[in-house]
Amino acid sequence: MTERENEHEAGTGNETGTGGTDRADGAGHVSTGTTIETGDGSAAIPELVIISGMSGAGRSTAAKCLEDLGWFVVDNLPPALIPTMVELGARSQGNVARIAVVVDVRGRRFFDNLRESLADLEAKHVTRRIVFLESSDDALVRRFESVRRPHPLQGDGRIVDGIAAERDLLRELRGDADLVIDTSSLNVHELRAKMDAQFAGEEEPELRATVMSFGFKYGLPVDADLVVDCRFLPNPHWVPELRPFTGLNEEVSAYVFDQPGAKEFLNQYTELLQLIAAGYRREGKRYVTIAVGCTGGKHRSVAMSEKLAARLATEGIETVLVHRDMGRE
Repeated sequence: MTERENEHEAGTGNETGTGGTDRADGAGHVSTGTTIETGDGSAAIPELVIISGMSGAGRSTAAKCLEDLGWFVVDNLPPALIPTMVELGARSQGNVARIAVVVDVRGRRFFDNLRESLADLEAKHVTRRIVFLESSDDALVRRFESVRRPHPLQGDGRIVDGIAAERDLLRELRGDADLVIDTSSLNVHELRAKMDAQFAGEEEPELRATVMSFGFKYGLPVDADLVVDCRFLPNPHWVPELRPFTGLNEEVSAYVFDQPGAKEFLNQYTELLQLIAAGYRREGKRYVTIAVGCTGGKHRSVAMSEKLAARLATEGIETVLVHRDMGRE
């Protein structure tokens, strides 16, 4: 995040602001086809996205991205008012077709009402998605220190105390999130690109998958839903002529998939993902991140990720491919 973004994200203001647009025909619009009873009869329910996550992790950037895509964005809305906001959108006669609500600990006096509000939305058959912005402790500390602001929950303690308190407060919400984005190593532009990839399509796909190669020695991706370990395959790093290259190189890829079990693993894991994808669709989950790891994230995981992403695309799953640690060594 840039310093300007840090200052916004790490701020401790108490005001509740609203912003957005009343355009209902921008990119990414999808009608839910669901109605809600209003004083004037039945009206279509707007799409609803709830943006939350760690302070300093990029909530404002995510909200601004949706605003640019034509969503009506409400910042720091008390959770108890979310059902009311949805009902007002339904009464707008299509002028507010998509609503994004930012919920954070600046409104912690109201945060206990969030669970009740989500239950209310479910009872009214309102389809809602939760986007959770995550980041490592080290990254969050650096961001707060760079703008010389306290964490909103640290009180008389340290920044790390506030971060720990916030993680504990948001733990259950993170578990319920439809999409978790780790911004530890992302700048503002990269975060916007991730949000665009998820929300900017002309049609909402049934399921979007992010296939991410990574190196175990750099740590597990915190936003992974599923983790695949390719370290059972021989490492091209120990083949001198292959060591300088990556899994994007045809010779490296051929070496990886010539190993016993490599093709069988790809075939059977793809079949398993088809079963998982069908279950996700039934449960209304639209996003999944599949992390494919090897030791350094350079050879085996990259080659496997490339093949796996191609397989998922042929199954009709919109797929984004990311090589997190390639080039990091």
